[in-house]
Amino acid sequence: MIILGTNSVKDTGYDVANSCRFNSGSSDSLTRTPSSASNRKTFTYSSWVKRSILTSGDQAIFNAHTDAPNQVDIYFTPTDIMQCTIRISNYAANLITNRKFRDVSAWYHIVLAVDTTQGTAANRMKLYVNGVQETSFSEAGYPNQNTDTAVNNTVQHRIGDSNLETFFNGYIAEAVLIDGQQLAPTDFGEFDEDSGIWK
Repeated sequence: MIILGTNSVKDTGYDVANSCRFNSGSSDSLTRTPSSASNRKTFTYSSWVKRSILTSGDQAIFNAHTDAPNQVDIYFTPTDIMQCTIRISNYAANLITNRKFRDVSAWYHIVLAVDTTQGTAANRMKLYVNGVQETSFSEAGYPNQNTDTAVNNTVQHRIGDSNLETFFNGYIAEAVLIDGQQLAPTDFGEFDEDSGIWK
């Protein structure tokens, strides 16, 4: 896969390490189960994604899943919005965008930064797309203070799939899970000083 600084795919540019093509028809996904639990309150997930088709089902980007209903999900819905959910046994904290993600030629850099120890609820879960924090949501609910999430627990963590149910169609590159830090998108990318495009 080739990505240019303009976030477009062309025949020139540079190869992107750590990238995969996902096809729901083949049930493609990557999985990892940590051998021991670490910081379940504070983490950052970052990846570049490019959708290849729009479908009538959910398309999972990232999932950490214990026994239902304890899980963390990032996915596109059938209406092409993005939803981030931290589900605990008795409630769910959701960020559901108003923005739609329908451009199958575009790369989106997604960062979900979580720190449930924060005193201000809105600081406990932040979503960034292409270097800018999303602030327009149809639903904005945040985890309770000091909530232990499924992330960094000794459970299966999946990229491109949500517990063998909602597979992603497209490309995912540079998927990173940071343990114990709530980071900003500038820890993963920058705006090009000439074009102003996030890269």
